[in-house]
Amino acid sequence: MAFLPITKAEMLARGWDAPDIVLVTGDAYVDHPSFGTAIVSRVLEDAGFKVCILSQPQNDDDYRRFGRPNLAFFVNGGNIDSMVAHYTAAKRKRNDDYYTAGGVAGKRPDRAVTVYCKAVRRVWGDIPLCIGGLEASLRRFAHYDYWDNAVRPSVLIDTDADLLMFGMGEHQIVEIARRLADGEHISMMHDILGTSYAIPTDEYAYIPDSVECPPFEEVKSQTPEGYLAYARSCRIQQDEHDAVRGKTVIQRHGKKIVVQNPPSPPLETEELDHVFELPYERNYHPSYEALGGVPAIEEVKFSVNHVRGCYGACNFCAIAYHQGRAITVRSEESVVKEAEMLTKMPDFKGYIHDVGGPTANFRQPSCKGQEKRGMCKGRKCLAPTPCKNLVVDHSEYLKILRRLRALPGVKKVFIRSGIRFDYLILDKNEEFFKDLVRYHVSGQLKVAPEHCSNNVLNAMGKPNIEVYEKFRHRFYELTKSMNKKQYLVPYLMSSHPGSTPKDAIELALFLKKEGLHPEQVQDFYPTPGTISTCMFYTGLDPYTEKPIFVPKTREEKAEQRALLQYFRPENRQIVLAALRKAGRSDLIGYGENCLIRPDTPQKNGHNSPKGKPSVQNKKPTQTLGKRANIHAKPSAPKNTKSAPKKNRT
Repeated sequence: MAFLPITKAEMLARGWDAPDIVLVTGDAYVDHPSFGTAIVSRVLEDAGFKVCILSQPQNDDDYRRFGRPNLAFFVNGGNIDSMVAHYTAAKRKRNDDYYTAGGVAGKRPDRAVTVYCKAVRRVWGDIPLCIGGLEASLRRFAHYDYWDNAVRPSVLIDTDADLLMFGMGEHQIVEIARRLADGEHISMMHDILGTSYAIPTDEYAYIPDSVECPPFEEVKSQTPEGYLAYARSCRIQQDEHDAVRGKTVIQRHGKKIVVQNPPSPPLETEELDHVFELPYERNYHPSYEALGGVPAIEEVKFSVNHVRGCYGACNFCAIAYHQGRAITVRSEESVVKEAEMLTKMPDFKGYIHDVGGPTANFRQPSCKGQEKRGMCKGRKCLAPTPCKNLVVDHSEYLKILRRLRALPGVKKVFIRSGIRFDYLILDKNEEFFKDLVRYHVSGQLKVAPEHCSNNVLNAMGKPNIEVYEKFRHRFYELTKSMNKKQYLVPYLMSSHPGSTPKDAIELALFLKKEGLHPEQVQDFYPTPGTISTCMFYTGLDPYTEKPIFVPKTREEKAEQRALLQYFRPENRQIVLAALRKAGRSDLIGYGENCLIRPDTPQKNGHNSPKGKPSVQNKKPTQTLGKRANIHAKPSAPKNTKSAPKKNRT
């Protein structure tokens, strides 16, 4: 059997008495390079190690399934944070789990990494124990936990793990395994890039050129001083997450100190090619077939990931803090080779669903100096305005897409994962833009302006709305010139830090002007490891340390969400109250600019002046479907984002 063993019988069938490594995961086992567990397990196998997969263990007997591994347990929570997998932004329990066989909820525990590690320690005692994946990576320091509404310590403290691998992990995991195989004790491996560890305070010796965050005891305090300490801690952690110039970062936790080594360098193109060309089965384990399979495979089975990293670095997105801002790409030949393999799969219908990544149209460093000096500290490449040193070039991506379109058996090649319209519109050569509109849009192109208020967009780390307007105008010009019926679907977010009632009303008016009726609104979700989550918790911008408005209460969030769906009858009373409270009763009436009609109809019996039809919605409306994932998780479907189906982080 080509799948790695998930049962003792499968392990014995390979002639193994015991595995070298047991890899514990919160997901069902899917052997596809869009899934973090598949990548690191195949990388370890390629390095010569015997790996067994312990998927979604339920009791202590499961941890005994393969016996004691020769080297270590490696633990991850799955492709996304287990709390995000279980709860909506409103903290309601989800009814399904996208990464579980049959889509069944409840197969992984809350805070899966911590629960799994405690079980390993309970069953196997002092065995080498390492953690990684998105859940561990984003919780490597003291972090605000939205579900507790409190600051929790580093996951290293909660789990008692020996090492934490942050980032994508291929370099770190192989080095750890090799050094263990050579007989080195896990406690001696405190020099590995891309790892963190916790040691007693009295064992810590000053590390030259390191930087110290405010301690856990300070950042957890819900006082003005504590909030400021948390904001400063967040800024340090974000700024030092750079493989070129990043420093060692420490944070004291009582009698222990958490030490983060500088990040591991991103994979070179040749390395990334090799990772994606390992012998994946590209499907879920056959044992899940009777349960209905694993839903997460459907979006990625016939997609190709060509890039890692994102220098767009939106404040609400965890990609930059996990994958990094540096861009790593696969070679043209590697991408074409994978596409050719897809065409030979028995259920391929001629459609490549996506050729993307965190940002589909990034294929090179943001500027010529980035590889030598690293990413600029505290500055963004695209927002609020593009850096003067930004290199804009779609030629490589365009060449790849044209080669894929020409492959025998390929009918269409679509792009669905995160086109950066602000980057695209900067390209003076419109060849890519024209090809995108002509060949790569499946009726609707999803893009992410997120809001229309520049006040909110600045807090998000996004470009001003004028950039989106320029892109939208040109998109429809090209669509019309090609006689295409295609539409833009703008992703929008309510209740992000910085969004006042005035800003929410501005967004509602924008939607009305554009004739857009979103079916589903995405509330801001404060997940670990993002700048926006820091703003949500502290009420401060960590880079200016100035106060920022945060809609936190259930009522404030409900108002902002209802305003984005002002046209729904069930939202009527909330919208009326919100407009009156904001002093915008001028938007209640029958005029063209009004959002909603008053409670009492006009005496002439008509709901519009002088008995004439209302012009309130005279512009044709476009109903926007459910919001898809566009944020990163480690090697996750479509774009390696940190959110479940229907939600994103």
